[in-house]
Amino acid sequence: MSLSDKLDRVLFRAQELRHLLETADGTAFGVLSRELSEIAPLVEKVGALREAERARSEAEAMLADPEMRALAEDELAGLKQSVPALEREIRVALLPRDSADERNAILEIRPAAGGDEAALFAAELFGAYRRFSEARGWRWEVLDYDESDLGGVKGATAEIAGRGVFAQLKFESGVHRVQRVPATETQGRIHTSTVTVAVLPEAEEVDVQINEADLRIDTYRASGAGGQHVNKTDSAVRITHIPTNTVVAMQEERSQHKNRAKAMKLLRAKIFEAERQRLANTRSADRKSQVGSGDRSERIRTYNFPQGRVTDHRIGLTLHKIDRVMLGELSEIIEALQAEDEAARLAEAGL
Repeated sequence: MSLSDKLDRVLFRAQELRHLLETADGTAFGVLSRELSEIAPLVEKVGALREAERARSEAEAMLADPEMRALAEDELAGLKQSVPALEREIRVALLPRDSADERNAILEIRPAAGGDEAALFAAELFGAYRRFSEARGWRWEVLDYDESDLGGVKGATAEIAGRGVFAQLKFESGVHRVQRVPATETQGRIHTSTVTVAVLPEAEEVDVQINEADLRIDTYRASGAGGQHVNKTDSAVRITHIPTNTVVAMQEERSQHKNRAKAMKLLRAKIFEAERQRLANTRSADRKSQVGSGDRSERIRTYNFPQGRVTDHRIGLTLHKIDRVMLGELSEIIEALQAEDEAARLAEAGL
């Protein structure tokens, strides 16, 4: 089916929905209204494309008129850019949407290989994501921050709330590698360390049904780098979901009740994302996107401080501005990943 035929079907469905809404009531009215509102932006883009195509045809016809030729050429110059741009936007809009894209996200960062240096970089990367989120006006809330002795983190988790958070951050999941001379290195040798990043769509209770009987809940005294902020009571909580063997822990709050609530939020997100990945793998067992599966065992990016560069290995993108990236300027990387993913999905869908 050609793109034009697909657009005709979209316009026909919008007209059909408007007709059905005239006599619908109750639940049917709500369902039909929701569907119409979902396709309304696409219908508007199709209208703009059809209008631009008509204008292009009229301008091309005017080229034969010597008196109108200059005007027609000026108009065609603009249309040669706007028509392909509209077609691209429409092709992307026709792609199946990830239902989680508009959700809030939970970000979890943990040091992997590299000891103290990995813990330090994990803290720095956590800060970079915080600055990126705040620059976008998203709400950033630390759920857990387990500080290490030298100012790094043993693990850090944050909830990020805003429009389209998961859509922008979901490709950050994976292994992030850092190459630099640690502050504790006396002979100037470059060390390689890694941290793992997981970005999970936030899940509501309705998304994931958890049976209390399937949980093992342990409480313990919070650990930390020392000082007055470390809890002296057994307020830290570790929850194990026995059917999936998923383990989460929280110790940020002094209240055991608050830590349990935060842990349950993270547990729901992990179970929800695991099921999403299982379904995605079932549907697309024969294809893996170039930007990756979001598996935390996959090395996705290297931060090389001596050379001042950041390289995303999935798309071969290298930026020689590591200082700016660590200050939270991640847009160029994220937009490139989104564009690569869109291109792959367009090709797969034949659009």
